[in-house]
Amino acid sequence: MPLPIGPDYHMHVRTASDPALSPDGRRLAFTMRWFDQDTMKARSEIQLMDLPDGEPSAVTTQSDSEMPAWSWDGSSLAFLRPDEKKRRQVWIVPASGGEARQITSQRLGVDSFAWSPAANSIAYRADVDPNVPPEDHDPERDPLPRVARRIRYRQDGAGWRGDAFRHLFVVNCDTGISAQLTYGEADDGPPVWSPDGERIAFISDRSPFRDTTCRNEVYVIPVTGAQGDRWSGGLYMAGSIGWSPDGQRLVVVGAEQPEQVGGYGLSCQGWIYVLEPGTYPSRITDDSVRPLSTASGHPIGFDNPELRWTPEDDVLFVADAKGQSYLCSVPAEGGETRMVTPGGQQITGWTADTNGTTAITVAVPTENTGDLYSVDVASGTQERLTALNDSYFKEHPAATLEKFTVRRDDFDIECRVWLPPDFDPARRYPLLLDVHGGPHGVFYDAFYPIHQVAATNGYVVLAPNPRGSSSYGLEFATEVHGDWGGGDYLDVMAAVTEALKRPYVDESRVVLHGSSYGGYMASWAVGHTDRFRAAVIAAPVTNLPSFYGTSDIGVSFSEVQFGGRRSDNMSWYVRHSPLTYASNVSTPVLLLHGEDDQRVLIEQSEQYFVALMRSGKTVEFVRLPKTNHGIFRARHPKIRQEYFSRMLAWFERWLRDTEIIFGPPSNGHRPR
Repeated sequence: MPLPIGPDYHMHVRTASDPALSPDGRRLAFTMRWFDQDTMKARSEIQLMDLPDGEPSAVTTQSDSEMPAWSWDGSSLAFLRPDEKKRRQVWIVPASGGEARQITSQRLGVDSFAWSPAANSIAYRADVDPNVPPEDHDPERDPLPRVARRIRYRQDGAGWRGDAFRHLFVVNCDTGISAQLTYGEADDGPPVWSPDGERIAFISDRSPFRDTTCRNEVYVIPVTGAQGDRWSGGLYMAGSIGWSPDGQRLVVVGAEQPEQVGGYGLSCQGWIYVLEPGTYPSRITDDSVRPLSTASGHPIGFDNPELRWTPEDDVLFVADAKGQSYLCSVPAEGGETRMVTPGGQQITGWTADTNGTTAITVAVPTENTGDLYSVDVASGTQERLTALNDSYFKEHPAATLEKFTVRRDDFDIECRVWLPPDFDPARRYPLLLDVHGGPHGVFYDAFYPIHQVAATNGYVVLAPNPRGSSSYGLEFATEVHGDWGGGDYLDVMAAVTEALKRPYVDESRVVLHGSSYGGYMASWAVGHTDRFRAAVIAAPVTNLPSFYGTSDIGVSFSEVQFGGRRSDNMSWYVRHSPLTYASNVSTPVLLLHGEDDQRVLIEQSEQYFVALMRSGKTVEFVRLPKTNHGIFRARHPKIRQEYFSRMLAWFERWLRDTEIIFGPPSNGHRPR
């Protein structure tokens, strides 16, 4: 009998990221990540393998090495690793092996970098903060107040920002001497070198409206540090950047209007544009795909997903379409987008050789947590290069996927159904409805922890992509703007109604989970229906008026999503807040929230908890210490385990008075 994927599954698997091909295309470096079961700490190291069929081996042996990049001649690898004061710096190690040496000494650390294609120098990004105290400062003896002078004074995952800004530097790898390239009240980067190594392109939010909008633009600056030029006039936002082979043009992921980006980042929809000085940006893709872009499309992001302009004048990129990821190719002058790979997965990272003939992807299929694949760009043939977790998933097989579609308001609402690996259609199973975040998130044909933990422990999991979900086109994504709790809620409930028609689903045992916007939808649902036997609600937006003033993206996000300023639209904000309907709730609610969450502050759960308690409802509130908005990516593995364990236990508690079909008990979660 298969073993379930337990709440501690992440302690038993490894993941690969940050693939980097050597200049000759014969070697692949990447980051390997895992949790150490003895210390309960995250670890990472740089691994190197010969292509096409070599075995990976560690280049670095110390913990926390990540993000490898090759030198222009392939002789060395640069990477990030903390120094003795736990500040991430750039290090270099010979590709043939040997001791690594530290080449940066930034007081506040480095978060991203890129090696020059033509010289022994590295561009990197680091914080510059005029208010940072001396290194010998004792905060216990001399606590310092922190002063906010702008709306964007903090950021989820980074914490307090104050007067700090991320700027670009260049370091000579031989001498270790660094020079600062960018200045001012703006976050810049990550850096992208021109082919001749003389200029650097980067994204910057240097704008008089940076506090109240999510706008940013693309600049190109000489490595000498002279005045840079703006290349993205006409775009509201740009994400990832790539250079043309001749260095005369750029290709970017971007959008032209604020509603197209959903108020924050390129989470709603983006397109591929070609930029050339003195001309209006030329869009070369359509709505059929949503290109992968810098995290949230915002320069605070640490990555720059590749856009590879090939010598044949095609652009290679990764994009999502209807909840699946593809490596894609489109002519630089515009035309039909070709999906190189077959889909059925989520691609979370990639790179390609200099000619664009071979790509390396980090792909997450439905049956495991992902591996590295080699892709022949001409044929689309994929070859798996790693088998990181085959032994675990042999003993703990993943749930299987089915899909169906419901039609509402001229929209097709695509729904994923995850079935237990030992599924028996003659039995009846409890149904778990999960609602994704965003609202411009999306559920993929890919391994997703909530779905796999629940389904392999005996639930049928329903994962709809209601209006607002990305990768289904701009109209579908923006239909949720100004209508939270309206058509999106009806889409979700229509999906439940359709799922309950299946004979193997027990309509008396339906439970609900949602996080972030999904938490909004879950708290909205329990205030408007008694359909659910229990609900687990994580990091929810419950009070829109206070979210506007407390979230790190409250102003820019809310004014697009909620149809205007709070002061001009207060009645709408209140009417569409789940907190308003707390007295209607009859479903037992478990709230989980990270105490360091700056995206949706814990006050959102605090207010909802008090409202439910004061109304005599059944509710518990779990506060997760040292945890920000990305609960599933919490730094401490115990937090992740607690999340899954408490979710299963809460559902079992409220389903125990009826017959429950569960998988074998694990980690103490035996059906009662």
